[in-house]
Amino acid sequence: MQLPLSDASKGLPTLNASEIPHAVRHGAIHGALGTLNVGEAMILIAPHNPLPLLREIEDRTESFELKYLQEDPAEYRIKFTRTA
Repeated sequence: MQLPLSDASKGLPTLNASEIPHAVRHGAIHGALGTLNVGEAMILIAPHNPLPLLREIEDRTESFELKYLQEDPAEYRIKFTRTA
């Protein structure tokens, strides 16, 4: 199911995980999340529901709020907002 992107989500940095080699994908995503300041957000496009990655993110010292913007079997879009 695809939700329309809100005006607040438009223009956010977007990272397409499908374009990153699998061997370094999680590291690249963690690196991108690490650049966010509190209150900043980014959108991750993933080829599947990235549950293992989400568990890794829960273990980070920083905190993130996440919101699924699209849940399609071929493409997921998740907005990550750094909260702490």
